[in-house]
Amino acid sequence: MSGRAGTVVDDAVADDAADLAIRTRGLTKRFRSQVAVDGLDLAVPRGAVYGFLGPNGSGKTTTIRMLLGLVRATAGEAEVLGSPMPRAIDAVLPRVGALVEGPAFSPYLTGAQNLRRFDAADRHSIGSTRDTRVAEALERVGLSHAAAKKAHAYSLGMKQRLGLANALLMPRDLLVLDEPTNGLDPQGTREVRALIRSFAADGTTVFVSSHLLAEVEQLCTHVGVMSAGRLVAQGTLEELRRSGGRARVRVRTPDAPAARRVLAGLGIEVESGSAASDLEVVVGTLPDDEEAPEAIVAALVAERVRVRGFAVERASLEQRFVELTGEGFDVVA
Repeated sequence: MSGRAGTVVDDAVADDAADLAIRTRGLTKRFRSQVAVDGLDLAVPRGAVYGFLGPNGSGKTTTIRMLLGLVRATAGEAEVLGSPMPRAIDAVLPRVGALVEGPAFSPYLTGAQNLRRFDAADRHSIGSTRDTRVAEALERVGLSHAAAKKAHAYSLGMKQRLGLANALLMPRDLLVLDEPTNGLDPQGTREVRALIRSFAADGTTVFVSSHLLAEVEQLCTHVGVMSAGRLVAQGTLEELRRSGGRARVRVRTPDAPAARRVLAGLGIEVESGSAASDLEVVVGTLPDDEEAPEAIVAALVAERVRVRGFAVERASLEQRFVELTGEGFDVVA
């Protein structure tokens, strides 16, 4: 691990810029006396689903707007798909699909007409293939049946999907999605989540900004956590979990003394034991170079310890996020 104090960074990711879809160094944005983004060092691997997580107002949207060249950074540098932004904006943006701060469509045009209008405004698009690409994008997001329906009659979930269809009108190497499930009901959330998974399965890097813990936990391979404009943690989900301190093991057994002896022999510090019906729950703290759970159970069984229950427990992601940010997170099912 490397990086600033309090952060988790994958060394291989941080050091090999060629494998990064997004890379920033000291990226900063000040609005008069307020620092919205403070010295941001992002490392988003190509092919990852990267969850950009933080409470509302933590600087996520401002960061996205700098990455896309919509606002100019006060200091620092950013690279998107290996090219500096905003200097290489003309070469980069055609390879990037984005849904930022919700989709905005002409309410009295149909879904298909809105997409044709947006595509026609893109000087990199090919007019002769427009109708085919619009039809394919609508099919991809499950809106073929609503192609001829006026946008004002779309539900919020349908509008979000239409926004994703717009991002997919041209082949994309990177999708940047700002709160893609914001305001959706559970069904709409599941639909958008399934779409994002399908994009990732096709090899597209997906950068998802969210303040919803469950959203990131279910979707993402990598996470960056923002708090008050600063990146306080970054890495894979597993790295983030492990950064919450050493894990504990719980063993439910009628053979507590033997279980304590075996655990101690494995270097596991036994913390406590408590009665649970006719069984005892033995709790121990795993060392940093912990044994695999299977090896612990095998050692217990080899010493004729009857194992009725076994679990390895770590700090939950929610606990880690609260520790890192000092704030709670919205959690959805």
